[in-house]
Amino acid sequence: MHEAIALLRSILDEAHGDDEKCKALLSKARANGVDPLDLACRQYGLAEDVAHARASAHCGLAFARTVPNLVSLSAETARAEQLGDARTLRGTLLGREVLFIAPTFEGYLDLAARVASNPDLGRSVCAVPPPALREALLAAGAPLLTRQAQQRLAERWPRASGHRDLSLGARIGFLVALTALVTMVALAPFTLEAELTPLVAVLLLVPAIVRIAAAVSRPAVAAAPAHVPDRNLPVYTVLIPLRSEAHMVPQIGEAMRSLNYPPEKLEVILAVEETSSATLAAASELLSDPRFQLIAIPDSIPRTKPKALNYVLPFVRGEYLVIYDAEDIPDPDQLRDAAARFATDPALDCLQAELVVENGDETWRTALYAAEYAGQFGVMLPFLARHGFPIPLGGNSNHFRTRALREVGGWDPYNVPEDADLG
Repeated sequence: MHEAIALLRSILDEAHGDDEKCKALLSKARANGVDPLDLACRQYGLAEDVAHARASAHCGLAFARTVPNLVSLSAETARAEQLGDARTLRGTLLGREVLFIAPTFEGYLDLAARVASNPDLGRSVCAVPPPALREALLAAGAPLLTRQAQQRLAERWPRASGHRDLSLGARIGFLVALTALVTMVALAPFTLEAELTPLVAVLLLVPAIVRIAAAVSRPAVAAAPAHVPDRNLPVYTVLIPLRSEAHMVPQIGEAMRSLNYPPEKLEVILAVEETSSATLAAASELLSDPRFQLIAIPDSIPRTKPKALNYVLPFVRGEYLVIYDAEDIPDPDQLRDAAARFATDPALDCLQAELVVENGDETWRTALYAAEYAGQFGVMLPFLARHGFPIPLGGNSNHFRTRALREVGGWDPYNVPEDADLG
């Protein structure tokens, strides 16, 4: 305990580094199952590079705010499913092998003991802040990460991906069928009315019957599960893909900071296309808050949202993750509600939050739009779920068990309605 308090006093400034406050922080970190170093940064607004610089100085380690470009990514690290948990990167610098490491609090305590007994270790190990290690992994692994984002699902489920080109025969057949359909529609009022009326009736009546059945059914409303105590909540990841949406970044920051979830257990990854320079600049302004991370998506084909999500998936640390669009303003308790639902049903892998249109009272068009959303989320989706039908997931506010998402190969980068396809 004495060594831990001494390290924590070195990390915190004089205003927060007395023994009693250090003991309280260590106790809180232990109770909530989080790293005391992360908790210190979030509780006292301490920049990660400052905290790690102080910790490395206390332990007698070299420190760098960035990882040199000379470091290369090993094949083993590049293939890792969870690069977000990577803490080390080995490379050669000035002819000497150096281990770049972003230690946890316990890691610093261990390194301090090792350096005390072997001073030479301090010259072969260099501490860096976690964002610097992540940037090095991204820079060194960009080609492989891009290839994985493009091909991961196709390699795992070749017949389930939209990457397959249609054969010439299939294309000709589609054109013939489309031409025949258009011709039948054009001739229907004159020659084919009797033949086509039953077909059209079936096409219209079947969906109508399903909707009527959904509307008249009275499902039992399950009681909301009790919220999980902070100490039992897992790390939750929020993914927000962005392209040319710099004007939305301030709203995103406000909405994410309003989430009622322990800051030390929340990571918000902004996945921004590298061609969106204004959005990258705006997103960078949020990085002073340790909850936010920025990952630039290299420009490559296909230029789709699911490919961007696939690119950042290896860096997700959360047990659960959720996708938000730039315009989303989630209920502050949404992550807690989702975590409680997942905790009560181990077989549950996906939740879709109800989307509510805010401007439904402005015009008749927005009123119809709001009514359609209310019917979709309040009537149709619960009906489909109760009867075991595939769920047409929307493109945002979907919560997943990260493990399950990785098991199925993530999203299909060649399918624009990525979550509907995943559903």
